[in-house]
Order: sequence, then C-alpha cells, then structure tokens
Amino acid sequence: MKYDFESIMDRHGKDAIAVDALGGGWAPDAPKDGFDAIPMWVADMNFPTVPTVCEAIRERAAHPAFGYFNPREEYFSSIIRWQSLRHGVEGLEPEHIGYENGVLGGVLSAIGTFCSKGDCVLVHSPTYMGFTMCLQNSGYRIIHSPLTPDKNGVWRMDLADMEKKITENRIHAAIFCSPHNPTGRVWERWEIEQAMELYRKHDVYVVSDEIWSDIILSGNKHIPTQSVSVDAKNRTVALYAPSKTFNLAGLVGSYHIVYNPRLRDRIDKESSLSHYNSMNVLSMHALIGAYKDEGHRWVDELCETLSGNIDYACQYINEHFRGVSTSKPQGTYMLFLDCDEWLTEHGSTLEHLLKSGWDVGVAWQDGRQHGGQNHIRLNLALPLSRVKEAFRRMDQYIFNKE
Repeated sequence: MKYDFESIMDRHGKDAIAVDALGGGWAPDAPKDGFDAIPMWVADMNFPTVPTVCEAIRERAAHPAFGYFNPREEYFSSIIRWQSLRHGVEGLEPEHIGYENGVLGGVLSAIGTFCSKGDCVLVHSPTYMGFTMCLQNSGYRIIHSPLTPDKNGVWRMDLADMEKKITENRIHAAIFCSPHNPTGRVWERWEIEQAMELYRKHDVYVVSDEIWSDIILSGNKHIPTQSVSVDAKNRTVALYAPSKTFNLAGLVGSYHIVYNPRLRDRIDKESSLSHYNSMNVLSMHALIGAYKDEGHRWVDELCETLSGNIDYACQYINEHFRGVSTSKPQGTYMLFLDCDEWLTEHGSTLEHLLKSGWDVGVAWQDGRQHGGQNHIRLNLALPLSRVKEAFRRMDQYIFNKE
C-alpha cells in the first residue's frame, strides 16, 4: 500500500475527543492504570487523512487574509466529479449543491420544510443517536420501523411495518440512512426502489443521509437514493460530507444535493434563518484537496484496510466470543455487537460489561444510545495491530475471563 494505515497515531493533546474526552461526561471511562486507551467509540478514524488535504490547507493558509468569501467554482466541480466517478451520478450541476454546516443541520433544514413541530418522522431502528437527539430537541415525534435480520443475518427493511406506521401516524417525512448506521447495511438497488415506491405512494418526502457512502467494504456498492427513479430524484434531499470519509469532522463542512427546485429554494431559506450555516474557507479547501485524484486512491486503500479489520473482528467474534453476535457490515467501519446471550449466560448487565471493557482500555460505546437493548457499538477504524490488541483484551479480561 502507498498510504500508511499501520502506524499508531498519537492523538493526545490534539483536541480529539476520541482520546482526550475519556473519563468525563458522555464518554467512556478512562482505563485503569497499566492499560492505554484504544479509542473504539466515537465515529472518527485513527488514521492520518490523505496528504492532499493538508497540502490544500497549508497553501491557502499561507495567504494572510481570511475575510468574507464565496465558494469558488472548483468547490462545486470537485463535488460533481467525485459523485460521478465514485457513485455514477449523472446530471449534477452546481445549482443542485448547497452547503450545510453538518449533516444533522441539513436533516433539520429539510425536515423543517416538510413538517410542522409535533409532526411524526419515520426512522429505521436501530437509529443513529444524532437523528434521535436532533429530532426530539426540535420538537418532532420519532416513529421507528425496526430493521430485522433475515436468515443469513442481513438487516432488512420491513415494508409492511413501514406502510402501517406511515398510514397510522399520517407521516409525510422519513429519514433514510444509506449506508445504514449503526448496522452497516449497504442497501441493494431493489431495496431502495421498494422503499422509495412506498414513500411515493404515501407522499412521504425523504432525507437520505449518505455521509458513509464512500466507506463501502469489499464486494458491495453504494446506490445513491436519488438515482433509483425520477420520483426519487425529486422527492429526496441527499446529504453528504467529506468529513466521515477523510476524518475532517473538526473542520466542519457538509453539503446537500437537491434536484427539485421548489424543495431547494425552501431548504436554502430554512437553513439561512439562523445565519450560522456558513462555509469555512479552510474547510472548502480541505474538500477540494480531498476530492483530488489522490483522494480516490486513498479511499480505495482505506476501504481495503477496513475490510480486513472487519473480516478479522467478525471471525474472532465467531470463534472466541460465545453468546456475542454481529451482522457483518457491508459499509461503515462500525460493528453493532449483540451481547444478549452472553449477558444472560453470565448473569451480567450491559453496564458491567461496558465498564469491564473501559477498565482495560477498550473504549467502546453503549449501543442503547442507538436503540440496541444489549448492544455495543465498536469502531474498527484503527491500525490492525490495535484492533488485534483490543480483541486480545476482550478475550482475556472480558468475554472469557477466568
């Protein structure tokens, strides 16, 4: 490989909540003496970003003026080219692209054009906790339609349940997470087509969170929601960001793609009301740097690395952790561990299990925040050596402790 996904990057003292926030607030507890922390909770990566991002920022930062600005043409052309080459998107024009301070802000701007406060919004469960917090805090009612594993352990939508919830609750807005977080499902075209036909039938507008769309594991392919039909193209607000792909969350900067001019005008107005939805000049140049040719090569190697990490983790779980199961992700770098059988067999609780991991430096995340009853969410975007060390500790000190 050309890029370094093996060296252990020291993030301490560099403003990373993944390591510096341990032991406080909503973060995992800090480890006991004798154990270093292996950050496997918050969904950012422990790899250095593609070099062209830092090069682009340094080049722009060399100029000593940072006044008001407008996004340059290269910003839009970079997004159009990236979406075309990676996802086969055709017909995308600058007018279809709009800046968002973050995907969750984009979700609320879109939902605010579809709904009134107190309206119901359909969301699949398990559910990314960011959706839960932003919808509830903004006065919307969440209606969950559960995803269920099929006989092969693949998470599937329940179309009958979705339709029942839509009609019973008079729902006209839905969040569609593609790839799905936290399960890691990469939806096949026929699944998206069926869901979007159901939304068309009941006049449900869709916010499609596709922030994970570049992190697709071996043998899978991301299908943009807007690409499955003409109606889907005009019914859907799609949200993207280089932040997840290139580990740029601290720079802030997402974008929406909206083809329907009426929706686009309303969303632009909604997002402008706070006067805070403004692009940062350095994040603009970071996106331009990320979406260069080198960024494509870097992401290809990243996905190869993550596929190897997930293969290792899933095999280890199957062979060593009786009573723990997970559906192998097809995208993202997160595992969603079902520990229900292990907890029952050992007469333990999820709280005790989480604490056992935190004590030995396995900084994993409580899956109940994402709707799992006895689940743990586990980030595998680390050098493989750290993944192996984490699983050694799980084996010795947690799941198979004598």
